[in-house]
Amino acid sequence: MIAEPAPRRRIRPATYLFFLALFAFAVILSHGPLLRLPYYWDELGQFVPAALDIFQGGAWIPHSTVPNAHPPGVMAYLAAFWTVAGCSPLATRIAMLLVASVAMLVAFLLSIEMCRNVRGAPAFMAVFLLGVSPLFFAQAMLAQLDMPAMLFACLALLLLVQDKTRLAALACTALVLTKETGLLVPLLFGAWLLYEKRRRDAVWFLLPAAALCAWLLVLARGTGHLFGNSQFTQYNLYYPFHPVRFTFALGRRLYYLFFQDFHWIGTIAILLAWRRGVFSTRAWRIAWLLIAIHVLFLSAVGGAMLERYLLPVLPVVYAAMVAAMSIYKGALKVVCQVALLAGLIVGNFWNPPYPFPFENNLAFTSFVELQQTAAGFVARSYPGETIATVWPLTAALSRPEFGYVRRATPVHSLPDFTAHSVDSPDWRRDARVLVFFSRMWEPQWSWTNIEIVRKIWRHFYGYEPELSIPEMRSRPLTPVARWERRGQWIEVYEVGGRDLSRAGL
Repeated sequence: MIAEPAPRRRIRPATYLFFLALFAFAVILSHGPLLRLPYYWDELGQFVPAALDIFQGGAWIPHSTVPNAHPPGVMAYLAAFWTVAGCSPLATRIAMLLVASVAMLVAFLLSIEMCRNVRGAPAFMAVFLLGVSPLFFAQAMLAQLDMPAMLFACLALLLLVQDKTRLAALACTALVLTKETGLLVPLLFGAWLLYEKRRRDAVWFLLPAAALCAWLLVLARGTGHLFGNSQFTQYNLYYPFHPVRFTFALGRRLYYLFFQDFHWIGTIAILLAWRRGVFSTRAWRIAWLLIAIHVLFLSAVGGAMLERYLLPVLPVVYAAMVAAMSIYKGALKVVCQVALLAGLIVGNFWNPPYPFPFENNLAFTSFVELQQTAAGFVARSYPGETIATVWPLTAALSRPEFGYVRRATPVHSLPDFTAHSVDSPDWRRDARVLVFFSRMWEPQWSWTNIEIVRKIWRHFYGYEPELSIPEMRSRPLTPVARWERRGQWIEVYEVGGRDLSRAGL
């Protein structure tokens, strides 16, 4: 049922601390078995090396990885946390889970504010949905930018709808120093205030833009390029800006927000509730505008179509779904909420029948565990030998601080596992061991296996299929070890032409 918005009540600091402790307990406890997991993909490719550069030498512009436009906010936070707790994957996991706990508190407070015209206590269900959602659960422990960006984006929206303009501008400043694409939020808020003829308040939202410009000037001075390097600019600004790629990215983002993981249950409720006036308040108009602009913008920029980029608006979507379900009566409301909750829980363990980033659910833990097992095997079995493989295992083997090996292992980096790369004689001069593994989820019955889809993929995305296991085993390589977990696999080969049947693999 819809009611008149309730007046805001003053909340005591002890209440905030209670809920923060409650959320932190739930978040950290639920991730307990994963706290010692080594770093994953972009963690060891960008964010952890950049944080180590600050921690070890005070270098705000990364030198152990490729510098880019990402501001140093999260990396500086990790460096500060390591100063107190020590530098390790465990400390990093705890640091990021604390951020996720604060983000959950802010999402809870935002849901309360957005659902003031809804009877009952919908904010609790909204935060339950967020907490068990596969994307939030996976990203909560990863040292990446999107969970902190979610924290500050939701905080800025909360403060704006409460008319705490200056504090909202400060939250937006923290947001753009966390992730550069966060500039979209203060630009929208400033434009909204101008629309409301509140020019003095709108001026405050120039502060985040000034902060981001200062960082980019420092970056340009240190690297000679405004965004750190030309490849970053090409991949994230020019490459996605193509009608076909934009349309596909937009469809994929809308699919994730409003259909995947039983989201369609909440989407149906939103469509029905829209006509009932549930979203007619100023707060909801701003929120929906933010969702729309965020989705459109991140479909036009960003070469990697990663669902984690949607985290800043995910809590608002869940709040909207719960608010919309308030139009249902009796058992229907309970059934829909429980079904959505169950669908999200299952989504943590169930992989969809098409390619997706492993970091969208707990599949990333299987990937890391397989990489860790293989890294330990080759380090023990081939000490001092050069190992040929592709990234990210090359980084895991060569840098012990990433948590995979105790000593650095020499590596020969292959660009990919295509026939051209594997058949090249270059790596065979340096290495006698090849580690081959699945880098993306490709189930046998995926729609991406349809030939016309692959042709489109090749034409617009430069896709070139990597070798299958039978194709790899047809090369003069001997399989010596194999591991498999939840549909992912990794194999170790020695260079040579021995009879493959003897390997028993």
